[in-house]
Amino acid sequence: MNASLFYLTFAVYMAATLSYMVYLAKPSEQLGKTSRWLISGGLLIHILFTLARYIEAGHTPITNLHESLSFFSMAVVGVFLFFERRFKIAVLGSFVVPVALILMAVSALFPTAVVPLNPALKSKWLVIHTVVAFFGYASFAVAFGAAIIYLMQEHYLKKKKLGGMFQKLPSLNTLDDINYRCLTFGFPLLTVAIISGAIWAETAWGTYWSWDPKETWSLITWFIYAALLHGRLTTGWRGRRAAILSIIGFFVMLFTFLGVNLLMSGLHSYK
Repeated sequence: MNASLFYLTFAVYMAATLSYMVYLAKPSEQLGKTSRWLISGGLLIHILFTLARYIEAGHTPITNLHESLSFFSMAVVGVFLFFERRFKIAVLGSFVVPVALILMAVSALFPTAVVPLNPALKSKWLVIHTVVAFFGYASFAVAFGAAIIYLMQEHYLKKKKLGGMFQKLPSLNTLDDINYRCLTFGFPLLTVAIISGAIWAETAWGTYWSWDPKETWSLITWFIYAALLHGRLTTGWRGRRAAILSIIGFFVMLFTFLGVNLLMSGLHSYK
């Protein structure tokens, strides 16, 4: 049953991605609604898959790369729908929903078997640390999508190509606002995730910080987004600079989450 729910989620996410791509080319109110219903339905199935996995495993299913990538994908869709509903910008899905689809596709590459929980993971901090982190990551994914659209729209303005795609994309101010809102939502979550992770590390390994590769790269990610937030609040960083830093931060965050696990060994490595 779990496998069926997983692949059904993937199929619906793929259908939603295609629908959003068509919407990007030929936007219409009806197609926007269809895309929204598809991704919302996919999220519901994804939640059911996660619950089924939880029942089967007996713990929150975020303990290996298959589960973590799947949960990350689910968080991206959930946060996207929140911002899409708030700003009423369906075209954002054309750039964010594919991220969720790719995460699901990559998760399918890793072993799906449910295995006994590592003793170090048997802690109340597992849920607090990981869930908060993934929703922070998800908000950065939405900021990434908004940043990509921002740079596209800015390009059309500079080239004075004010027809076609330009008319289908939101204004620069709206996109910059989405970027900022995602940052103010995601950064506190990332901060809580790092603090809770340090507390968890102390209870599990007897030290709050060991400069493990995952800890080091998490700190690098935090500094990038801290610099972006500080710049926006104190020196008025907006627009292109904020968009570029959001894109850089997103890729550093991806490396922190996935690259470190695959390429570096440490206390946080899992496959």
